[in-house]
Amino acid sequence: MNNVSTSLTASELVVAYSTGELSPVEATKVALRAIEEHDQKYNAYCLVDPEGALAQAKLSEARWRDGNPIGGLDGVPTSIKDMFLTQGWPTLRGSNCIDANQPWDVDSPVTARLRENGLVLLGKTTTPELAWKAVTDSPRTGITRNPWDASRTSGGSSGGSAAAVAAGMGELSVGTDGGGSIRIPASFCGIVGFKPTHGRIPLYPASPFGPLSHAGPMARSVDDIALLLDILATPDHRDPAALAPPVGTYREAVRRDVRGLIAAFSPTLGYVDVEPEIATLVAAAVTKLAEAGLQVEETDPGFTDPLDAFGVLWSTGAAKWLSTFPEGSDKLVDPGLRRVWEQGLTYSASDYLDANAERAALGIKMGEFHTRYDVLITPTMPISPFEAGHDVPPGSKFEGWPEWTPFTYPFNMTQQPAISVPVGFTTEGLPVGLQIVGPRHSDDLVLAVAKLLEEVLHS
Repeated sequence: MNNVSTSLTASELVVAYSTGELSPVEATKVALRAIEEHDQKYNAYCLVDPEGALAQAKLSEARWRDGNPIGGLDGVPTSIKDMFLTQGWPTLRGSNCIDANQPWDVDSPVTARLRENGLVLLGKTTTPELAWKAVTDSPRTGITRNPWDASRTSGGSSGGSAAAVAAGMGELSVGTDGGGSIRIPASFCGIVGFKPTHGRIPLYPASPFGPLSHAGPMARSVDDIALLLDILATPDHRDPAALAPPVGTYREAVRRDVRGLIAAFSPTLGYVDVEPEIATLVAAAVTKLAEAGLQVEETDPGFTDPLDAFGVLWSTGAAKWLSTFPEGSDKLVDPGLRRVWEQGLTYSASDYLDANAERAALGIKMGEFHTRYDVLITPTMPISPFEAGHDVPPGSKFEGWPEWTPFTYPFNMTQQPAISVPVGFTTEGLPVGLQIVGPRHSDDLVLAVAKLLEEVLHS
């Protein structure tokens, strides 16, 4: 298994804390030891704060001892992607163009909620520069590798978070997802990764990728995802797109009975080539869901690949962000990001509005689709993890990363909740994920179907 962790989930940890079987200090030391032993190989972290983590763990230990934990995940070792502002730690976003020597005195909403609920922050995980692509390497931090096979990519852009969770270097992480950046590495690293409805988790500062951008939890179980989402799904006045608080809790909703609901299974979306082993594993998992009582109908949602519109939205966002960088930055950034930057500068406001209109139309189409089907099921990825250090699989026909991740970015455009759940391994021992997509605002439903899948796969 190449050092992939078999340690407790976050849910199991807090049960052990409550009984006194384990303490947050012990769990934090285990996570820090795993980082020390494995991260030189995987490069999942760009910043680790052992002293700070142990200090937080000691405070949590005292709260548990006194019977006063301050949250459902108090004391759980957690990492955070280096795209979120963190007071006292630099947020460099994988870029040599950002000066580390400046005040870092603001927490993003995500960081603030983690602190308020007593989670132990171990450090920050790697990202490609400005989270621009679906693998994780950057000029600043180098290449992040897959714990199941260190010669392969962990995926991206939340590849550091996925590798950290998969390798036992912390039970939880929070990533970002603008085109699949949580679900892609979750699938490649064999963990669970959830992109909730846009606005469910507040963002600050606002992302230049605008309506595409989401934050979301990453973990080794669906229960852990639900517990972390309960903490993160709190409105923050700094995000005008933030949704109202959810009704009820996700930790309860995840156990909702979904048998009898209608699921559409689309093996290819009508236009994607999928590796045969992946197709077989995903189809077998869908069969188990059907045997468990989900009504499954094989059908496509009926849209064509929105790659061109996504490309306009993505590249113009990158160009806007990079325009704020110091003069000469074009010579320092990732060469692929520079090409995206240059492409974004060629589009007009009219081009952007046309792409945004196509995005909206796709959302309306999927809304209509979900009047007939409660959820849509697809593979998360059509391909297995490929050689690390490349933006596209070597020798492939692909020119850019969105071309090899066609199942994920459409649902950033539609702003729907989507989760990747591991469903098995290829004959090479590489993880495979299945994606569950629901209508907007149905985060609870998506989690409940994911929980059923998890149960039938492990029964």
